[in-house]
Amino acid sequence: MGLTHRAPQAGETRLLPLRARSRHAFRRGLSSSAVLMRGNPVVQFALSVLLAFVLVGAGSVYFFRQKGTDEAIRDARVVTATIASGVIEPALRDSLVRGDKRAIAALDGVVRQHVVRGDVVRVKLWTAGGRIVYSDEKALIGSVYRLGEDDLETIRTGHAAADISDLKKPENRYERGFGKLLQVYLRVRTPDGRPLLFETYQRYSSVSASGYRLWIDFLPILLAALAVLAIVQLSLAWSLARRLRSGQQDRERQLLKAIQASNTERRRIAADIHDSVVQEMAGIALGLSAAAGEAGEGEVRSSLDRAAAATRQSMRRLRSLLVDIYPPNLRAEGLSGAISDLLEPLSAQDVSTRLEVDDSVHLTPGGERLVFRCTQEALRNAAAHSGATRVAVRLTATGPDGAATLVVRTTARASRPRR
Repeated sequence: MGLTHRAPQAGETRLLPLRARSRHAFRRGLSSSAVLMRGNPVVQFALSVLLAFVLVGAGSVYFFRQKGTDEAIRDARVVTATIASGVIEPALRDSLVRGDKRAIAALDGVVRQHVVRGDVVRVKLWTAGGRIVYSDEKALIGSVYRLGEDDLETIRTGHAAADISDLKKPENRYERGFGKLLQVYLRVRTPDGRPLLFETYQRYSSVSASGYRLWIDFLPILLAALAVLAIVQLSLAWSLARRLRSGQQDRERQLLKAIQASNTERRRIAADIHDSVVQEMAGIALGLSAAAGEAGEGEVRSSLDRAAAATRQSMRRLRSLLVDIYPPNLRAEGLSGAISDLLEPLSAQDVSTRLEVDDSVHLTPGGERLVFRCTQEALRNAAAHSGATRVAVRLTATGPDGAATLVVRTTARASRPRR
């Protein structure tokens, strides 16, 4: 069953097709489902857990890599201190400071054999005045450069230090081909106790690799901990959402029961009034009309006629009120009878009414309820706003598939159609 639709003319109210209404309802249902999915607490909680997972994971990656780098730098300091105490200091000669070639050659042999290999790519020995007394790069021996405050602090205190080598400095020009380097420097002493600054230059890639290995070692533990946390949190969220959904369903069932109870009570009240008061008023109206006919001409008959008319008008108003309290049983009374009841209040207001229902119209129960409600709303608007003197309701079949057209036409006192 469906209701056809064309552009309404003046004074007409038309219904959209039922099929179109179904499509609109379906779209509204899809939209409501999308909103429900967006408002689903489990989905929202899962997204928040995923976001926390990403943030914690990213923070942990940064933290572990940084800690790994710090550990690698500390290891580089330990390695440099071991080289200084176990290899460099035993090979130092006092004449090295004076530029003795034999002392330089002896130290160079030790350095090339035991130090400059693997990650260590350069070695330098400085005096406190900034002169390089030894380097495995012979072009640097004897050069003088200004030492920084950190270098001088290391010579004074003996505390090892490490930082990224500034390859733009002229004293580091021969290391530029090695890429990023970590320089570690500490204090050593010649046999006569003169302090020198000992520097090693190590490939920074090995430091980064050490930090990366540490992060990789901790990664499985981190992922497992985050996964367990996510599972626990999602389980709690699922349980909470299920209890909330169960509570909501219980509230909906209670609301449905309350509505059904209200409908039952309204049906009972409407039936009681219809079967008692309305029938009694109908009997009173008939009795008054009969008494008026027997009274003959005169004041008594006029009074009885007026009383009978007032009783019938009150009965019509009461029947209209019953329709508002509870719609009629359309299957029992028929759509025509139900719409006739809707037209009764207009007739009581001296509005001419007409009802035409095509016998070929066959509607489903849902279609009959839709037509009844739409007619009720249209007539209510006509009574309140149109100032109509005539109202015509017409329901016709418009197709072999059960489609129907409902037209409510009003004519105003100015003799022109109004909507």
